[in-house]
Amino acid sequence: MNNYQISSDKNLLQIEAIHTYLSQESYWAKGIPIETVKRSIKNSICWGVYFENQQIGFARVISDQATFAYLADVYILKAHRGKGLSKLLMQDIMAYPQLQNLRRWTLATVNAHDVYRPFGFESPEFPERMMEIIRPGMYLNEH
Repeated sequence: MNNYQISSDKNLLQIEAIHTYLSQESYWAKGIPIETVKRSIKNSICWGVYFENQQIGFARVISDQATFAYLADVYILKAHRGKGLSKLLMQDIMAYPQLQNLRRWTLATVNAHDVYRPFGFESPEFPERMMEIIRPGMYLNEH
């Protein structure tokens, strides 16, 4: 796509832009401190989506690169949605060499199921086997 770029080069990431979206606009990380964002990026495989060298999207994968991956913090800014960027981003993530032949991928989403289904994501076959700890609003309580 003209003027758009997707890259897994962490040197291109615009941390402040990522932090702004996650802390102010996401439903899952409202109020997240920038130091937490930096640490999450450091310990993940990350992708940036850029329009004319400005970061307009992001995704990261937490993985042992052998058996398991968790897809997190995926977003495209509203002004750039509807152009197929999430599909291109997912294609790039799923083709990443170190993430091939994993036994399990997981993610959590409120409203983007149709984005992920074409890439093989489904509701858990055995939800009774899945467990989680959820701390909603966790970052909003930090001062």
